[in-house]
Amino acid sequence: MSKVQLGVLFGSRSCEREVAIISAVQLMNAVNPEKYDVIPVYIAPDGRWYTGEKLRQVQFFTRFDASQVQQVQLDLTAGSGALTCVRKGKGLFAKDEQVIVARLQVCVIVMHGLNGEDGTLQGLLELANLPYTSTGVAGSAIGMDKIMMKRFFRGCGFPVLPDCWFTAAKYREDPAAALAQVERELGWPVYVKPANLGSSIGVTRADDPEGFADAMELAFEYDRRVLVEKGLDRPIELNCSVLGFDGDCEASPVEMPVSHEETLTFAEKYLAGGGTKSSGMASLSRVLPAPIPDERRDEIQALSKRIFTELDCKGVVRIDYMWDRETDRLFITEINTIPGSLAFYLWQAAGMKYAALIDRMVDIAVKAHQEKNSRTYVFSSDILKGVSLGAKGSKGAKGSKGAKL
Repeated sequence: MSKVQLGVLFGSRSCEREVAIISAVQLMNAVNPEKYDVIPVYIAPDGRWYTGEKLRQVQFFTRFDASQVQQVQLDLTAGSGALTCVRKGKGLFAKDEQVIVARLQVCVIVMHGLNGEDGTLQGLLELANLPYTSTGVAGSAIGMDKIMMKRFFRGCGFPVLPDCWFTAAKYREDPAAALAQVERELGWPVYVKPANLGSSIGVTRADDPEGFADAMELAFEYDRRVLVEKGLDRPIELNCSVLGFDGDCEASPVEMPVSHEETLTFAEKYLAGGGTKSSGMASLSRVLPAPIPDERRDEIQALSKRIFTELDCKGVVRIDYMWDRETDRLFITEINTIPGSLAFYLWQAAGMKYAALIDRMVDIAVKAHQEKNSRTYVFSSDILKGVSLGAKGSKGAKGSKGAKL
């Protein structure tokens, strides 16, 4: 039986590019080599695509050298999956030649943040008609944008904290009005977050007007739109992963990340493993399973599956919560449609090895792709036969009894 040509797409133009590199190398190291030929596809910050074995080494990215890898382009012809490059012809009259470097059968998307986790890459792969492992275009876009995400959750009746949001233009036009709205609707403390960013980048807690002004300026450095969310007094953070497709899904054990700050920082998420990012989210200090009552665990797992289904997710996601011990209320923080380290550590705690998780993700991608291609996308009619556009000088238009547009 031939091996699956597994394209691992990672990197991209995002503040979370380095985290995506770590997650991708972790995955490539865990893939069963008897089932898959791994084809690394790195999207650099300038948008260029590269492939090559050097891309499987984290150290290579500390001093990236394009001469040691091959720049490629994806053929968007439906079902092609070809990665091509242009090779210069030799000799005075030689012509450049476009050659196929590899063909992708299934794509594992390992992107965190914009230009990859937000539906953009998913849309590209839909056009190319290639199976891919992440949530689709709509769910990815909503899950990436914290403002849209919270409105979606609220519309579904899911528990989220009160919030308001501002564009840079609206805020800078009248900062005093924005401050008054926050004090009136939310009170202190609040958390200020760029709408389209993860890994806690640009997120600040504000306890007063001065801190709020600083937090807003920082957030606007990363995004044009900013979410301001009501804060809680030292809540317990809890995370749960979901794996599946089309309502057939299962929830992982629930973890409790351990933070020494008011909220998890980038450093705690990715630099906790002995001062290195090489372990990604897997290095985060955590208690797994979380020391919470069974009924709370069951509630989180059931809610996570509902969220997964309502957002039409696919593959593996992670949903983050805050539990307010004072009021005994649970709130959704966010969904990560492509979580750091692909949340493999949560599934290991359930007895599923990373290689088996990858197998499940690939199987789901293929199943979803086959289901999509079984639908009818072309409707034929006679509408074009008698159409006249009414343009001057168009032959055959005079005396036509066809419909005018």
